[in-house]
Amino acid sequence: MTAILTSTLFKPLTARGVTIPNRTVMAPMGRMFAQNHVPHPDAPAYYRRRIEGGIGLVITEATGVDHPLAADHGGTPHMHGEAALAGWKKVVDEVHGVGGLIFPQLFHQGMLHGGGNPDVPVNSLRPSGTIGTPGPTSFAPQFIERALAPTRPMSEEEIADAIAAYARSVKNAVAVGFDGIALHGAHGYLIDSFLWGESNRRTDRWGGDHKQRTAFAVEVIKAARAEMPDDMPLVFRFSQHKSSNYDARNTETPQELEAMLGPIVDAGVDILDASIRRFWQPAYEGSPLNLAGWAKKLVGKPVIAVGSVGLGFTASETFMKTGTEQADDNIALLMERFNEGEFDMIAIGRSLISDPDYVNKLRRGEEPVRFSRKALETLA
Repeated sequence: MTAILTSTLFKPLTARGVTIPNRTVMAPMGRMFAQNHVPHPDAPAYYRRRIEGGIGLVITEATGVDHPLAADHGGTPHMHGEAALAGWKKVVDEVHGVGGLIFPQLFHQGMLHGGGNPDVPVNSLRPSGTIGTPGPTSFAPQFIERALAPTRPMSEEEIADAIAAYARSVKNAVAVGFDGIALHGAHGYLIDSFLWGESNRRTDRWGGDHKQRTAFAVEVIKAARAEMPDDMPLVFRFSQHKSSNYDARNTETPQELEAMLGPIVDAGVDILDASIRRFWQPAYEGSPLNLAGWAKKLVGKPVIAVGSVGLGFTASETFMKTGTEQADDNIALLMERFNEGEFDMIAIGRSLISDPDYVNKLRRGEEPVRFSRKALETLA
């Protein structure tokens, strides 16, 4: 690996009562190795190895909240139930045993329930009974065809039940010993489906303009904070794109982004996690800033950037089709933008799957193990 100034990555960041030792984050990645929604026996060592490899903070794979329609596949872990919580306790203890920090990413699939399991019927937990306009996606065409059939909008009772499900799972995560909480408010899942104008056409208190569509997210955040100690940080992930449409956009201008993020931050969020497919892509015309950069500029909270870190410009475009291995040709650009203050933390995903020691090697200027799709076959 070409010598690149990375020392600035290895400075601590404090959020509430938690000091993260450096600015690197293990990105949440659904690995689908859970067994009947219980973390796999190899999960504790899997997460521990990334801490030993230099990562400052682990954010777990998306984990279903305490609701019957939160996760459609047994390979997705739950944050409820005796067996699942016991599994997570082993993960937390293993990470803490080497001095690491770990937050669970809590989510509900919402309108995308059934996308990971063709045997599961499409559900009606949609703000307005629609999934919005589909587009480029990794979902099977059969799911999109099924999901396009309209359903009824969520009722007030269903909305209240979903909010309570998040609160129960936050309470469980606190009891297990996690160091913070991460809420998945991106990619078209339940929280994000309320933020997106195409899937939220409600005219009641849960819908409206960009600010008004944050009402569900705000209530989830408030319910989560009520179950958390005051010194525990809360991370909120958001995105433009959806799993059902990579071209979708929640906002078209910085002003719309500010209207969306303002109430979310005010409700009790400490760190924003801007999910971007490619970190170098501008969020809006007229500025090179990516989505994370705009979020930091507009609301002033620490922001995590992510998106094909270490995969290289060519590899990130062709990986899903060809399994092209990792290139390091975007690390220099990543560090340039980080050192300019565009974002505060960097989340690393696929590069970290192949090489648990990726961050240590980045620090030492060593060549990491190159990524290929074969690495996805095991929880190593």
